Amino acid sequence: MKILVTGAAGFVGRALLPRLVAAGHEVLGTRLPGEAPPAFMATVERRQMHWLPLDLRDTNSVRSLVDEVPDAVIHLAAVASGAEARRDPGLAWEVNAAGTARLADALGARRQLGEGDPLLLLVSTAEVYGVVAPPRPRVEDDAVAPISPYAASKAGAEVAAMETARRTGLRVIIARPFPHGPGQTDRYVVAAFARRLRAARRIGAPVVKTGNLEPVRDFLDVRDVVEAYLALLERGRPGEVYNIASGEARSLYEVFTRLADLIGVRAIPEPDPQLTRTADLPHLVGDATRLRTTTGWSPRLTFDQTLQDVVNAQTD
Repeated sequence: MKILVTGAAGFVGRALLPRLVAAGHEVLGTRLPGEAPPAFMATVERRQMHWLPLDLRDTNSVRSLVDEVPDAVIHLAAVASGAEARRDPGLAWEVNAAGTARLADALGARRQLGEGDPLLLLVSTAEVYGVVAPPRPRVEDDAVAPISPYAASKAGAEVAAMETARRTGLRVIIARPFPHGPGQTDRYVVAAFARRLRAARRIGAPVVKTGNLEPVRDFLDVRDVVEAYLALLERGRPGEVYNIASGEARSLYEVFTRLADLIGVRAIPEPDPQLTRTADLPHLVGDATRLRTTTGWSPRLTFDQTLQDVVNAQTD
């Protein structure tokens, strides 16, 4: 299968691209115009990849991309940082929502012209669910009520993709992954904890500054998430939304203390108002029954394995 991966140079691409190549797929990856392809793939793998420029804000760039007529598109490209989206909500909407609308429309137009029947796997986010009371695992039929510019723009992307599906017959599957790593920068909470704890061990600091540690999350390993994407390409039902989740609830305090144990440091967390998000979700845990039932997927890697790999990925 010819598979196009937008945003392939991001942290998910590090796990996804080698997996697709090893499975025998023809893989096309996108990068921003002017950027060099990432160096994280082995030489043999890079030789089996083809890289294309993509600017989701440019209709001509998107249309040129789908001239490749892929069998499937895994759409990862996005303004993925909540902090970046808060700094410029308009940019988040332009890239995440409008960019997805351009991509879906171009693929749908190809289908209407009889030039293939591509599948669009839109990678959204579990943050689109917003707040629910009382807290419980989210299911795909729950109302979407985002409370951040990032989540709102991803909800917009979902609407755009499904509208195109109804209008053109484009096959669309929406994935809503819950938080996952390793491989993220320390703009994200788990990597940030690890970086600060390693620094505390190095200098002997007794205190580590944190944001609010009360929120509860459902954490996954990116390698398990990648397997879910492949399962959805093979066995997912177009028109459906799928949570990618473990169903296990963990407070950020638990994440902090388990990382401290792995790093071997005794440090007291100290809340810092500058690190606290004003509109943070207090509880975000998912129910992945639909995904398991449809594809047979389930997470394989333990939470401690993921945390250890977060630590190993950082250097002093």
